[in-house]
Amino acid sequence: MNASASTKRLILLVDDDTLLLQFLAEVLSHAGYETDIAASAAEAIRKIEVREPDLALLDISMPGMSGLELARHLQENTGVAFMFLSGSADGESARQAAQFGAVGFLLKPIDAARLMPAFEAGLARADEIRQLRRTEINLNAALSAGRETSLAVGLLMGRYHADRNTAFEVLRDHARSSRRKINEVADQLLAAEEMLNALHTGFASRIKTK
Repeated sequence: MNASASTKRLILLVDDDTLLLQFLAEVLSHAGYETDIAASAAEAIRKIEVREPDLALLDISMPGMSGLELARHLQENTGVAFMFLSGSADGESARQAAQFGAVGFLLKPIDAARLMPAFEAGLARADEIRQLRRTEINLNAALSAGRETSLAVGLLMGRYHADRNTAFEVLRDHARSSRRKINEVADQLLAAEEMLNALHTGFASRIKTK
């Protein structure tokens, strides 16, 4: 992902090491990202309440609220994706990062050559998660809006052996391309299926009488 080629992405850096924060902010700024820094979890929470970053880098070990505790807060109260930063290479920190749903993991001391690839991979994963969340929200909204949409999604799942999200996305995209509401397309699909079933019954009865 080339940050300079599009709207700048905001990265929040959270660590009690001010020199490391300055180094990370400088590297990311040169790469075209917008950065914000916080020296504690409490400061990070205040900044996130004002503006949610595209990605947060959290030091696991900090005085007061740890990075793990901050990660739990982010998961429960925000949509912010996060990476972990740790000075421990014993494997336990990496396992904790995975358990907490981190999109990336960096070890101290920071290897400058690996820094940007790690951030770009983390941002890509964060974008995937946000898209999945948006799809799920849109899907739930559509399904709760009418029985027709729910039945149509189920019909597409069965006919094309698709998962629920894919079935909904195909139905939604067709509605958009035809400039109609999704429930209208769903209703038409169900009516067509009902007609096909009726015709199938008619054909079956004629075959039996021959």
